[in-house]
Amino acid sequence: MSQAVLPKRAASRPSVTAAVVVALSASLLAGCAKRHHITVGSIPDDYRTNHPIVVAERDQVLDVPVGASTHRLNGAQRAVVAGHLAGYEVDSGAPLRILVPTGSRNAGAAYYVAEEIAGLARERGVHSGLILMHTYAVNNAETSAPVRVVYGAMTAGTGPCGRWPEDILETAENRHYANFGCAYQQNLAAQLENPMDILGPRKRSEIDPENRASAIDQYKSRGVSENFRTNSEVEY
Repeated sequence: MSQAVLPKRAASRPSVTAAVVVALSASLLAGCAKRHHITVGSIPDDYRTNHPIVVAERDQVLDVPVGASTHRLNGAQRAVVAGHLAGYEVDSGAPLRILVPTGSRNAGAAYYVAEEIAGLARERGVHSGLILMHTYAVNNAETSAPVRVVYGAMTAGTGPCGRWPEDILETAENRHYANFGCAYQQNLAAQLENPMDILGPRKRSEIDPENRASAIDQYKSRGVSENFRTNSEVEY
């Protein structure tokens, strides 16, 4: 009788052990799968991916306020208009649009100011054929509407900031909120003098071999000052 029972016990132990190993393996794999999901989900949270800097043509707009009793630009207005036109590339061939209000209290004065702005543009090399005068309607006759100066230019920038599609306190997955890094990217793009630099490096300029040789000779023969020698931890 005992010999018949022993083989059954010996056969049952491996099956129980195998079942425990399978259960533990399944639980461990489930835990790894959960952590792996969180890790992969954090990759698109890079602010450079969410708010990329893009080089594109954008309208550069300046609204020049005009009073109803004025017929020309004052000194401050001329300086602002000149600064705005400084960003206009004469060789780009882009039109310069000057929008004049109609139906407003200052419509007559705005026309004279717009003509003066066109004259300033011509003085700065803008071709007369590229200066376009348009009008826009103003619903309120008592309003003093501005003269709008618009031209297109290649600039670097991101999409609009201030997006809050979700509650900022929802941080269970430890992800960045949607607006994170947008202002930083906008400020970085605004500091680029030449937006094309973000697309690739410029062509290297020619070297000056004489200047380079002179600089190397000066570096080799400069010696080490006694003051530097006494205060340095390096033995020369």
